Amino acid sequence: MGSFITSLSEAFNHGGFLMWAIVPVHIVSLAIIAERVIALYFRRELNQKTLVRLFEADIRKGQIDKLMAQAKRIESEPIAVVAMAGAQATQDLAGKEEVQLRMDEVLLEEQGRLEKRTGFLAMLGNVATLLGLLGTITGMIKSFAAVGTADASQKAALLSSGISEAMNATAYGLIVAVPALVMYAVLQNRTNQLADDLNKAALKLFIWLTYNFETVSISKRKSM
Repeated sequence: MGSFITSLSEAFNHGGFLMWAIVPVHIVSLAIIAERVIALYFRRELNQKTLVRLFEADIRKGQIDKLMAQAKRIESEPIAVVAMAGAQATQDLAGKEEVQLRMDEVLLEEQGRLEKRTGFLAMLGNVATLLGLLGTITGMIKSFAAVGTADASQKAALLSSGISEAMNATAYGLIVAVPALVMYAVLQNRTNQLADDLNKAALKLFIWLTYNFETVSISKRKSM
């Protein structure tokens, strides 16, 4: 452990100021990865198509009040929020288009939550790569400047220092960029799976609501 810390310290000392510019990019990317993994893998499951079947019987019977009660019991689930929006529109005797629009509004909000911050990982990966490349350029500039102006006895040391700065900055930039870009792809795939699961569940819900729309409307009017 001690030798690793020593090697890391030496790498930062030799890598120049751009190594420190990459550090905040590294910290932010790790924070986003941790938050998104928890949000997309631990707090969400691919179960919306299963949960939506809890509402089927009540919809087919035109019992919208029971549907609303059932949805409130699992309101932490996105499909429950979509169901409440569609059910409320049905209770208000809204047209099919309005039912769809209210459900789509909830779906768009949920899509935004799923995609939140994930896109920054691609940007941070590119920034880390470019900062590492910039470190390569500044290190090589120092190396060539040393060859042109320094004494013969110092040229080797200055040339070695410039190349060390270039290589350390490039390596650290890639160390930050590669996990960020890999996790961007992984998290984006998970987001697409969750969105697809929810959209299919919402489509089933909309079909049931609209298929039984007349039944629901008649039941509502009788109760009035």
